[in-house]
Amino acid sequence: MVVLNCSSLRNKKVKSVESMEEEEESITRSLLLKQKLDSNHQWSSTSDHGGVQLSESSSTTTSIVVLSTLVAVCGSFTFGSAVGYSSPSESGIEDELGLSLAEYSIFGSILTIGGMLGAIFSGKIADFIGRKGAMGVSEIFCILGWLAIVFSKDVWWLDLGRFLVGCGIGVLSYVVPVYISEITPKNVRGAFTSLSELMIGCGKALTFLIGSLVNWRTVALIAIIPCLVHLLGLFFIPESPRWLAKCGRLKEFEAMLQILRGENADISQEAADIIEYIENLRWISEDGVLHLFQGKYAYSVMVAVGLMAFQEFGGLNGFSFYTSSIFELAGFSSNIGIIAAAVVQILMTTLGVLLIDKCGRRPLLMISTAGTCLGCVLTGFSFFLQDLQIGKEVIPILVLIGVLIFPITIKSSAGSLVTLVNWMCSWVVSYAFDYLFEWSSAGTFFIFAVICGMGIIFINKLIPETRGVHLKKSKHHLLISNNKKNFVIYGIHHQCI
Repeated sequence: MVVLNCSSLRNKKVKSVESMEEEEESITRSLLLKQKLDSNHQWSSTSDHGGVQLSESSSTTTSIVVLSTLVAVCGSFTFGSAVGYSSPSESGIEDELGLSLAEYSIFGSILTIGGMLGAIFSGKIADFIGRKGAMGVSEIFCILGWLAIVFSKDVWWLDLGRFLVGCGIGVLSYVVPVYISEITPKNVRGAFTSLSELMIGCGKALTFLIGSLVNWRTVALIAIIPCLVHLLGLFFIPESPRWLAKCGRLKEFEAMLQILRGENADISQEAADIIEYIENLRWISEDGVLHLFQGKYAYSVMVAVGLMAFQEFGGLNGFSFYTSSIFELAGFSSNIGIIAAAVVQILMTTLGVLLIDKCGRRPLLMISTAGTCLGCVLTGFSFFLQDLQIGKEVIPILVLIGVLIFPITIKSSAGSLVTLVNWMCSWVVSYAFDYLFEWSSAGTFFIFAVICGMGIIFINKLIPETRGVHLKKSKHHLLISNNKKNFVIYGIHHQCI
């Protein structure tokens, strides 16, 4: 009898605890719902009392959104300038400071080491001091880095400057597209976020052009200008409403969202969606990077990491960092080649931005990887002919065509793990390229061509199309879906609806 009473009492306690937990969850949901309803009522009453017809916030593109996006993409331009700097500056730096092949390889590749470090901490920095704060700190690092390069008298200051710039762009590579995606309305989010890719291409191309006309110290000094424009512009744009909501600063969140959508815009539904999303995100964000290495996530991680690895090992940074060396060895004017590459890069990047939503990500990835493979084959074949002392008059033309085809590669955005893998692969290619090129100029590009060919097969077999897939679904399916039809790899900028 005593045993039965104890068992009964224990069961009652368990049921009591469960009922209390359910009651707490019910109260929490009720409070959230009440908060949303109260907010909706408040915004609706503003409309009623003012007698103003409110517009739908999700479709409103205001001047402040445009200004904020233009300021933010200055960071992308800074990124492109840093990547494009080493190619036109190579001969000038080696002649003036007397750098060896090994020393210049370190200088070229140390940017990616800094980028890797910046990328690792980018999410924490952006969450701790805000999107604007993260962009500001990044640009300060870049300015200090460029100044160290301008006034460098030996290789140590040169490498320190390059490393600091790398740290800055590592953070910018994360926070710029995140900020843009968090401030823009749904209907234009893809187009505005694509401006980041366009400005990276423009920054790289313009640095190529300027580097072919002035010396390397002047190029580094000019590279500070977009950093200053970005830094000063941050004082005139609002903070991300989503970050404010995430920090619990709801009044500022409402105010910033209203500013971004316009004075007469109805932000009630969008604000409620953001609050709901932030609450859901608190449960999802408990898992760290190590949580990804589970069997149920194997397919997702394999596709994400594989895509980045194939793109980088296809020689992307080899071409970007050492374009002038490739042209010089082929007997082609490096200045003319760099200018031609810059012009084509701007055109192809613009074309990619315009077509990405019309044609889809997967077809463009297939085309760009195939173009990269063809460019590597042509470049490798031209150096093969050079080794055989055959067709000297056509070798420079083949190299020019090969290099011009190459820049159509379109890189997608990725999460922290994929970003880290991307920077690591980038470092391997940028550091080893000079050594591979010295070993065999033709063999280097044939290796890249083989990797690109494998990349085409990889994309064709494993990468799905995501055109028309809602961004909210992209976030949820990126790391938790085992269904290949639902898995998403592109456009996963964080904390977006």
